[in-house]
Amino acid sequence: MATKLGHHDAIPHLVHSHAHEEDIPGTVNLRAVEGDDTGYGQALFPVPAVDPNDPLQWPKYKKNMILVVCALYSFLGNAALVGPSPYITIWAEEFGISATSSSNLISYPNLAYGFGALLLVPLYLKIGRRPVMLLSMIAFCAGLIGASRCNTFAGLMGARVIHAFGSGALADFLVCLCLGATGPLYAGYMLAGGYSWRLYFYVIFAFACVLFIVAFVFVEESMYNREGMMAILGAAVSRDVDHEKSSSTTHEIVTPPRRSFVATMKPWSTINRDAPFFMTAIRSFTYFLVPCVFWVIATYGIYIGLGALTFNYTFPIKIVAPPYNWSEQNSGLIAVANACGYFLAIPFTTTSDRLAAHTTKKNNGIRESEMRLPVLLPAMLVAPAGLIVYGLTAQRNLHWFGYFAGVAMVNWGAYFYFTFSLAYAVDSYTANLSEMLIAMNLGKQAISFGMGLELLTWVLSVGVA
Repeated sequence: MATKLGHHDAIPHLVHSHAHEEDIPGTVNLRAVEGDDTGYGQALFPVPAVDPNDPLQWPKYKKNMILVVCALYSFLGNAALVGPSPYITIWAEEFGISATSSSNLISYPNLAYGFGALLLVPLYLKIGRRPVMLLSMIAFCAGLIGASRCNTFAGLMGARVIHAFGSGALADFLVCLCLGATGPLYAGYMLAGGYSWRLYFYVIFAFACVLFIVAFVFVEESMYNREGMMAILGAAVSRDVDHEKSSSTTHEIVTPPRRSFVATMKPWSTINRDAPFFMTAIRSFTYFLVPCVFWVIATYGIYIGLGALTFNYTFPIKIVAPPYNWSEQNSGLIAVANACGYFLAIPFTTTSDRLAAHTTKKNNGIRESEMRLPVLLPAMLVAPAGLIVYGLTAQRNLHWFGYFAGVAMVNWGAYFYFTFSLAYAVDSYTANLSEMLIAMNLGKQAISFGMGLELLTWVLSVGVA
């Protein structure tokens, strides 16, 4: 007897896996069986549905294209956020305010950047990621063009908050959060070329408009009810064929057709009426009470506060004064040290996964979230040492190379924390991941905001070290 549930021609390869969660949160059984798709020799998790429309089943080129768009958007958002740091003294003169007040044009948008998640994350759970991303890019562009045309401090602050809030949709996109720290370098070179600070916002606005068009065409809606579809179609696990019964019985998995390209371009999505908008935002605050999540939030906030605010605030003031006497146009060169630190850490990106995979094999295929943490040990030593180097260089007016070495060391260690500590938190708490990410975005930006607020007043009164 043949049982035929459905069939479609030209069905692409669908990922299969027998991985599953164990009873203890953060523990996953990754033992692979014959026919499973694997990574580092282990079964893939989470397990997708037998459906080509499941984002986990999308072709690699589709995933890579979306990754590139999100990366570029995050890069532009962070470059717009911290890039104008070399303009702090210029804004102070233009608007007739103190340097401390001028630095608030970086600090408060930084706070809005994180708090955007409080609205945008519950919203994309409700109406879909694609419409929220497109709307956030529109807000980002509007804020940028507004910032470029402002003639008052209050107007510029409002426009900066708007574009920062909009780009907060991708506030947890890590690698380009790091690369966005090179923004002051571009701003400094534009300043050296005699261009106004307004042109910096015009340039980012132009790139953002092009990126919006690319996102509209290529970024497909990724909201997917995997559990519901698994109940209908089943999970994508390897199928065992009983050869003794194959002559009388045939099993075929129902495979829905892939959505057409035109269908993926709809700017709207279905409304998830089961997603609680307000409770998602409210429950996120409970994650501040979870020790490992708070640890991740604290490390994030500290290193963002150092890399995006502290160094970008203090270096321009120190380097233009005696004994260095650099020009204001070169005050953004500290971004070179930021970039060097991050780029030197990039070759170690896979060390966490490789160590976790090696330890998982020794543990009979059982993955525990803590298995990736030992790779943080070098960063725990290098980053604080870099902070000491920077502080002593500034306090004693040592050679300018000390600033660059200290910043590079701190950001080398920060890259480890940005990538591996978040992976640890995600592995530990997969049930309500969106709520945890809201808490992380709120917490890290609040901590970094606190580190930057009135920082210049403090430094000018008691010194850098």
